[in-house]
Amino acid sequence: MEVINNKREVAVSYNYIKDPREIEKQSFKQIRALTDLSGLSLQQQQVVMRVVHSVGIPQIAGQLRFSENACSAGMAALQQQCAILCDVEMVKQGLTKRMLKDQPYCFLNQPEVAELAKKTGETRTMAALDYWQPHLEGSVIVIGNAPTALFRLLEMLGASKEKPALIIAMPVGFVGAQESKQALWEMHSALGVECITLLGREGGSAVTAATCNALLRCINGEYY
Repeated sequence: MEVINNKREVAVSYNYIKDPREIEKQSFKQIRALTDLSGLSLQQQQVVMRVVHSVGIPQIAGQLRFSENACSAGMAALQQQCAILCDVEMVKQGLTKRMLKDQPYCFLNQPEVAELAKKTGETRTMAALDYWQPHLEGSVIVIGNAPTALFRLLEMLGASKEKPALIIAMPVGFVGAQESKQALWEMHSALGVECITLLGREGGSAVTAATCNALLRCINGEYY
């Protein structure tokens, strides 16, 4: 040990895996061993494992819900380069860019959105949905942060003929998150939409983006 300017230089070395492919391989091997994947299709399993991977909690798999044709409808839309509508920039930035031909949409930071939200006394994520309408038909919607955006979306769909191909909705929080996802799960059939959601308060941008990424990986034949 050498002391330089009263600071000690300490040689530190750890034995850990550095190869990213090996890290991923071993991670998903453990996830398969620790997570109940029974009764799930191959694509549903990939979604569940990616969600578990993003939070490190195998038990969260029990809170995931898939409508009957959610994965197939979402994958078909994504293969056709559909519009991807995100509630917040964190969700947009979490999507794997190498698998996307076009940039996902997020209108949250448009100046007009802030002005509209202030005028109407609602959240910016609610106001931003006014800009979704031209892109709504056949889209994949990815909501990972704002329960108010999900509630507003359900209201929009109830009054609109245009329907998204898939709604991935996993907003997180204590006010409205659990209720908005429960509403989606209870209403998706009546509204004529497919959905993937995570019941309860848990959720967030990472798990929501991971779900969309799982479908994109399935399209590319990347399975674990």
